[in-house]
Amino acid sequence: MTATAGGWPQPAAHGPSLATAQLRTQPEHFSVDEIPNWTPTGDGEHDVVYVEKRGANTRWVAGALARHAGCHARDVGHAGLKDRHAVTRQWFSVQRGGRRIDWNALEVDGVRVLEVHAHRRKLRPGALVGNRFRIVAILGDRGAIDSEALESRIAAVKAQGVPNYFGPQRFGRDGGNLVLAGRLAAGERLGRGDRSFAVSAARAALFNAVLARRVTDASWCVPQSGDALMLSGSNSFFLAGPDESLEALRARADRGDLQPTGPLWGEGASAVAGEVAALESRVAQAHPEWVAATHRARAEGARRALRVFASEFEMAPVDAGYALSFTLPAGSFATTVVNEFFSVD
Repeated sequence: MTATAGGWPQPAAHGPSLATAQLRTQPEHFSVDEIPNWTPTGDGEHDVVYVEKRGANTRWVAGALARHAGCHARDVGHAGLKDRHAVTRQWFSVQRGGRRIDWNALEVDGVRVLEVHAHRRKLRPGALVGNRFRIVAILGDRGAIDSEALESRIAAVKAQGVPNYFGPQRFGRDGGNLVLAGRLAAGERLGRGDRSFAVSAARAALFNAVLARRVTDASWCVPQSGDALMLSGSNSFFLAGPDESLEALRARADRGDLQPTGPLWGEGASAVAGEVAALESRVAQAHPEWVAATHRARAEGARRALRVFASEFEMAPVDAGYALSFTLPAGSFATTVVNEFFSVD
């Protein structure tokens, strides 16, 4: 990605790249399994369809399911967007409208139905615990990785987590979604879909810029006075005021109980103070067009954890490279884990 596209790749937290590598040399080298936060009800007016797709994006598959079911595209729901250049398994809901749908008769290249259940509700974005990834990185021209350096890096990633950057796909091909953000900031009227892409990209780019600065000064996982600290596993946060014991807060962060946060830009008062607020203000001043895009859309301000942990992390050598397997919570990107090991070509 170019620097325009959210500055990706972003600075890594645990040291220089161990090797150059290629990803997605074939779809099977990037595998994603969705982990839902719901279970099928067994009855209701929707079918929930567990689909394996190869070389197809989520919205295209949703349209294919709608055509097969004879319903409108708006009657198909899904919890998350999955990569096109991958093999992914995810759930879709399809409103039957009194029809019986023969899912065994679905014939769509690269799409296979694995399970079907009745369900009472349409799936909504975010109805996920997270995603399980298996990524094969093919090494480039820098040769083998020193085993001690690799073990040290794996230990650091497991113990300290990784920066919770938004991945390059949030910014569109060649940063196209940030181009939309610039057009929105300039006063152009965009369609609903383009407007949504523009605002999401602008907020992600501002967050990434803040996080990159905090990775550079090693404060990305270390609470500072004035930080908005998020309790792990929730969206709740509180201000680390001048009377707070930073030593105690940092001990809790070391245990993974809480995380410093960064801004998802929008309307509302700043949740941070002191030097943290000053840093975020400097980022905003450096990128006024992205801030303007969020204001024109009247986006509501929020916070996002600066750090994420890759659970069930495993890494093993394969022919010409390494396979990384791990689970991330919903909303986090696998690329930020890979970024701690490899410079991706």
